[in-house]
Order: sequence, then structure tokens, then C-alpha cells
Amino acid sequence: MQKRIIPILIAILIVAGGVYFWTRLTQPEIQTLPEDIVTPIPTALSAHAPNVLPLATSPLKKSITSAGDYLLRQQLPNGELAYQVNIFTNDRSSTPSNLRLMGGVSALYTVCRVSKDSTYCEAADRSLEHYLPNLLTDSEHFKGTCLYTNGVCPLGGATVSIDAIYKRWQANGNVLLNGHDLLADAVNLGYFIASMRRPEGGFYHSFDPHYTGTVDPNYIAPTFNGEAIAALLQLYEMTGNEFWLEQAREVNEFMLTQPITEDYGHAYAFALFARVDELTQTDQAYAKQIADLIIAGQVRSLNPANSSISTSTKIETLTSIAQAFALSETDHSWLDREIKTFITFVQARQLPANDCNFAFSQDVLARYKGGLFSNCEDPSIRVDAIQHWVNGLTMYLEYLGMK
Repeated sequence: MQKRIIPILIAILIVAGGVYFWTRLTQPEIQTLPEDIVTPIPTALSAHAPNVLPLATSPLKKSITSAGDYLLRQQLPNGELAYQVNIFTNDRSSTPSNLRLMGGVSALYTVCRVSKDSTYCEAADRSLEHYLPNLLTDSEHFKGTCLYTNGVCPLGGATVSIDAIYKRWQANGNVLLNGHDLLADAVNLGYFIASMRRPEGGFYHSFDPHYTGTVDPNYIAPTFNGEAIAALLQLYEMTGNEFWLEQAREVNEFMLTQPITEDYGHAYAFALFARVDELTQTDQAYAKQIADLIIAGQVRSLNPANSSISTSTKIETLTSIAQAFALSETDHSWLDREIKTFITFVQARQLPANDCNFAFSQDVLARYKGGLFSNCEDPSIRVDAIQHWVNGLTMYLEYLGMK
């Protein structure tokens, strides 16, 4: 009897085992995240809708759209923008900077907002998609995300990338690009900026992401600190997160102890402080000294041999300070004449205008109309000249719209 039962039991076990393994194979596997992995919080929508300042009606809008048209004509089908071109030789051999090219993307979004023509936003989107792959993230070696260009991650690359996303948000209120979350990029770029803080104040300005990742304590770019404050305030305006405002205020306190320079980035930050927080008396005094420094050098600055790029940044600086003072109900009328003087100078360099009396062919004018050539000794157009010109004029129109 026992001899019969044993084979029966073995057969039952074999069948049961087969059923068990068949069940495991046909059921979907349940996956669990390791305890040390935190699922990121989606940031597909910004915390606030953009609240842009109204633009005054002015012929200067044509100068802005003309600059945008230049960028469109020079754009390649893949979205790439022209970095620098000599208007007589058509030479484009200079080494491009992703930092400045991202500034051109930012300018296109601003032209889109000023013109209310989506053509410029569509072109800017193509460019942004072209340059986004240069954003670099490596959580093992550094915090956040940086913009990789010319072998390093400059601090200004993160700031201008945030600015481009911010200007797009201003133009259409959207932070999604073909399903890609640009606000998440901006926040991660902000974390990189915060990680570059120096213990004594300010920022390190260059980071080498290769191998273990190191900062270069000796590399200094005069405008990066101011630009970083502005980028942190842009993040605060988009997200409403007080962390970014606190970071901006801390760095600004350090900046107020530093020597006065013609810092357009810091001036723009003052305008943002006046919009989203407040402009203190100390801020106002420092901003006035920046404006006084620019105005004191006006005769030299307006020499025909000098650069339209540099003068465009002066316009951007003065209009930012004018905005900051107007928003803070501080006297600003004294800046009007100075701003107009600098604008007149740069307008003489925006083709087809030509204060150097160059003999341009109709082909050259058709190809490069709207671009700003540098000076009479350097007949080249650079993308950052367009960026600062568009920024300065747009802020001036916003300033006029406050009156």
C-alpha cells in the first residue's frame, strides 16, 4: 500500500510545482524602488503666471524686431544661431561660445514678446532644443546642472540658460517644450549656481566637470556675480520658492561691499528686486553709483572707435536702474537723457544705418540688416551684441510704459 502512495505523492508534488512556476512566469513582476531613491516631484507647471510690464508704444520696437529678423535669417534649419560673422568677408571661423549663443535664444524670446509674433518663439524653440544637449548633469561629481562650453562649465552658462527659460516663460507663460520640463532644468541650474558660492561671498566662476569635478578659484568674469543674482531672482519669480530670494539677498549683501563697476547684471538684479521684493536704500545708493560711473565715461564711450556691444550693455544697465528707481518711487528722470544718448549711438551701428560710412552692397544689407556691427575697425556682428541691444531697448520700453 505504501509503495503505491509514494509515487502518487511524487506526481502530485511535480504537478503542484509546475503550476506554481507557471503562475510566477505569467504574472507581472512587481518592482520596488530602493529606499535611498526619492521619486522627484514633478515641476511641469510654474507656481506663478508671468506678470510682465506693459511696453510703451515707440518706434524702437522696430529696432527690436529688426534685430530678431537678423537672428532668423542667420539661423540654420537645426536651430543653430550665428555666433560671429564679418560682414565684408562672411567669415564665421571664430570659436563659438554656447554661453553667448544661449543669450541669442533669450533675445529671440524677448523679440517674440515685444512683437507678439509667434514666429520668433518658434525659432527660439528650435534653437533652445539645439543647445539643450549642452546642459550637463552628473550627480556623483557636482550638484545640479551646468551649461558645458569650451571645456568647462562657466557660472554664466547656468545664468544665461535660466534667463532663456525665464524669457520664454515671459513670452508665452509655458515651461514645457515638446514634453520637456524646462522649469526642472532651470531649478537644477539654480542648484548649480548655489553650489558655486564662495565661503567669503560671491561665487566661483568656472567649474571643470571632468574626472572628480573642480572649481577654478583664479578665474574671474566681472559680470557673473550680478548675472547670478538676477538668475536666482528669476527662479524666485517663476517658482515662488523663498530659497532663491534668500540666496540672491545673501550674495547681494556681499556685492554691495565690492568696488563699483559697470555691472549690467547687478543693475538688472536691482530691477528684479524692485519688482519681486524691495529695493533698499543701500541698493539704491549703489545703483546710483553704477549709473554715475557709466555717465562719467560717456564722451569716451561714444567714440566711433568703441564697441557697440559695450555700449549696448550700458543701455541695459541704465534702463535696469531706471526701472528699479521708478518701481521704488525714487527720482529717475535724470537718467532719461543719458539713455537716449546711448541708444542714438548704437542705432547708428544697426544696419542699414552706418556711422562708419562703409560702402555696403545691396546683398550685404539684405543679408545682415538688423545686425549690430562692432565698430569702424571691426565690421563684425556678434550674437551677444544683439542680446544686450534687445534687452536694453525692451527694458527701456517697459520703463517708458511706467510713466
